[in-house]
Amino acid sequence: MTNGGYDPHTFPPFAVTADIVLLTIDVSLSVLLVKRGAEPFAGSLALPGGFVLPDESVADTARRELMEETGIAESDLDGVHLEQLATFSEPDRDPRMRVVSTAYLALSPTKPQPTAGTDAAAAHWVSVDDALAGQLAFDHAEILAVGVERARAKLEYTTLATNLAGPEFTLGELQHVYEVTWGCGLERANFRRKVLATQGFVAKTQDRRVGEAGGAPAVVYRAGGGELLVPPMMRPRK
Repeated sequence: MTNGGYDPHTFPPFAVTADIVLLTIDVSLSVLLVKRGAEPFAGSLALPGGFVLPDESVADTARRELMEETGIAESDLDGVHLEQLATFSEPDRDPRMRVVSTAYLALSPTKPQPTAGTDAAAAHWVSVDDALAGQLAFDHAEILAVGVERARAKLEYTTLATNLAGPEFTLGELQHVYEVTWGCGLERANFRRKVLATQGFVAKTQDRRVGEAGGAPAVVYRAGGGELLVPPMMRPRK
């Protein structure tokens, strides 16, 4: 017995993890997945993540796992949008013990070369559609679906798309972010009109960029400093 009058060994084991939905824009919306190197679910694909260490906060664990799985240096994390997503706590979600996961959504403007962490055999980028169509370990398919919907929704009412487009971008490149994330085409003239009419969305630079298809050089923009889109950029409803 301890001085507190109870025996800690009478309590069932309990752990907290941080799991990360890391998305980036390529030809498609892509998510970083790891191939698990140990049981449970050895050989299965999963979201990167890990147990919260005794001297860490959950946010610290998320940042550590993000660096370990992607090779992103701590100094470069400022370019990655990272926010808490949701808590997943079903009693049977992990066969080892009762494990509660705090999931995070991360959005990267670049596609860093993934590196397998301590408990992973490999790590690689997978299109979100393929990931959701396959079998993921634990309840990671549910976590991924929640993360993707959060990203899609935030593009409607925030300027987060500029984070995915990179430090500088053309309006065509910004439109590509929206189309890939939402999974639909957008009318070019209408999109440009909405972007340029929204205060704080984008800011024009002095640079111009020639596209791969040639044609007149396109004006280069950067983030306009605003955080919310008023009015929102509503996605087409299917």
